Amino acid sequence: MWNRRHFIVVCSGVGLSGTLLPGVLYTLAQGKPAITKDLIDAAAKIADVTIPDEYKDAMINGLNGATQGYEAIYKMHMENGVQPALVFDPLPIGWKVSSTKAPMRISPAPAVATKAPKNIEDVAFYTVRQLAELVQTRKVSSTALTEMYLARLKKYDDKLKFVINLTEDRAKAQAKEADKDITAGKYRGPLHGIPWGAKDLLAVKGYPTTWGAGGFETQVIDEDATVVQRLDKAGAVLVAKLTLGALAQGDRWFKGMTRNPWNPNQGSSGSSAGPASATAAGCVGFSIGTETLGSISSPSTRCGTTGLRPTFGFVPRTGAMALSWSMDKIGPICRAVEDCAIVLSAIHGPDEKDRSVQPAAFNWDASASWRPLRVGFLEKDFQLQPFTETPPAKPLAEMTDEEKTTYQRQQTARRNRFASVEYDHKFDVAALDKLRSMGVKMKAVEMPEFPQGTVGAMRAVLEAEAAAAFDELTRSGRDKLLTEQGPGDWPNSFRTSRFIPAVEYIQANRARFLLIEAMGKLFKDLDVIVAPTNGGGQLTITNLTGHPSIIIPNGLRGPDAPKPANENQGGGPGTMLSLTFLGNLYGDAKVCTLARAYQEATGFHLLHPKLDA
Repeated sequence: MWNRRHFIVVCSGVGLSGTLLPGVLYTLAQGKPAITKDLIDAAAKIADVTIPDEYKDAMINGLNGATQGYEAIYKMHMENGVQPALVFDPLPIGWKVSSTKAPMRISPAPAVATKAPKNIEDVAFYTVRQLAELVQTRKVSSTALTEMYLARLKKYDDKLKFVINLTEDRAKAQAKEADKDITAGKYRGPLHGIPWGAKDLLAVKGYPTTWGAGGFETQVIDEDATVVQRLDKAGAVLVAKLTLGALAQGDRWFKGMTRNPWNPNQGSSGSSAGPASATAAGCVGFSIGTETLGSISSPSTRCGTTGLRPTFGFVPRTGAMALSWSMDKIGPICRAVEDCAIVLSAIHGPDEKDRSVQPAAFNWDASASWRPLRVGFLEKDFQLQPFTETPPAKPLAEMTDEEKTTYQRQQTARRNRFASVEYDHKFDVAALDKLRSMGVKMKAVEMPEFPQGTVGAMRAVLEAEAAAAFDELTRSGRDKLLTEQGPGDWPNSFRTSRFIPAVEYIQANRARFLLIEAMGKLFKDLDVIVAPTNGGGQLTITNLTGHPSIIIPNGLRGPDAPKPANENQGGGPGTMLSLTFLGNLYGDAKVCTLARAYQEATGFHLLHPKLDA
């Protein structure tokens, strides 16, 4: 799976034990009294190294001692939240972070929020900025909003399956307190009294934190995550703990699949499945999701929400499930870009517990102009590659009827996929045309070029860290309780990742350093890069390098859109598309400024699904 490098065997127990991931020899040795030459051969084959026979006797004592050391560490039963001693820093050499803070400046009061609604559900799809105006001016109470959103969550959960647990008692108490404070003139800001939903990997006192996974349904973590604490301080009202795919993978959790409000036959994608679905369905004012490798981007695209994946190290992850300490990020999923900026203003900054968080400032100014921004676009990724037939492995005349049928079925599937790509491509082209018509001058750029397969191989970082985060789950056999058990699902990945040599994990991080430096050069003269959400490798690259992105709705597919062969692939008539804006490290405010300008010029975020149709 990974690019292997040969290592020189040094006849030292300590040196040798460091050349293979501890799980390799330990796993092979399960049920055996000691490591033998045969086990060394088996482990060496997995690690892609050759060890001459004359070295094996010298290795055995050291390796047997090392496995005893692994056992001692296992007995510590470290919880998922225990951080490694190594801290990932995404900043290229010589880059500095600005810590100069300025007051948040939100947009003027929206006209739509000047009077109380006749029906409280009329505001279900309002933005945070609109809701904040209603609450601050006391045209709508936080209690009324909270009761309305709780009712909608209950009403549509059977259809969309986005709730794991309602936090009803907590929410009603918070809303009552918010109304009391606002009446007394103690207004805390634009999140005060606004109901929100948390991806259920954020710990909340007194409620289960299930991580969406079988075997964790009753897990209670006796603390509030830092993000929860900060939103409490801002006066926001937590109404629900929302679904995520099991252990932050996909949209399938222990009670089923979370659905896309635009087409409930489809999954909402994941792993921030519930936050995106509930926000799109007008069942919360905003939500909090997380991303390691697409978990905000993918469901935001599928459900037509606006998702902000902040710079790595902007938002503390204390109290959140760890999957990859060097890649996990927490961010808002909302209906509008400014909503995301308002939420990020409340949750960013060091908490003295998550050591990866920088004292960087996030200064949102809704009046800031996008015109000074230096903008690029990924020219090649916006180009449609022509469809080409895959030649048969052998002449059709020599194929059996079964082989012909299989080949023709594969070609038909490829043509159908291309038809969908071709249809969606029109929206990407239209986005560039719209930006140019706004006066945005864009420079054609490309993502850094690395040898083929190199960037994909860096996923070893995620795979190894995830296996370590859930080490005890694998060793105990409790991984069998997880709903999904396919080759690409976490249980199998955790098992296979134990065989990634420690050397290769370090090599992947060294290659990642070179990628960070290359991205630093790309962004040296840029503030924002416009990218098709599903084009090229930007998603993997920017998650590895820690760059921020904001994903916004970019149109609604019409009735002429090709239908997907498999509903859960996404796409098809009546579903949403998205566009991605990438930012410089800790340049989240600038990327929000341009994305907001485009969003307001197009208005796609104002569309919402017809849930009762």
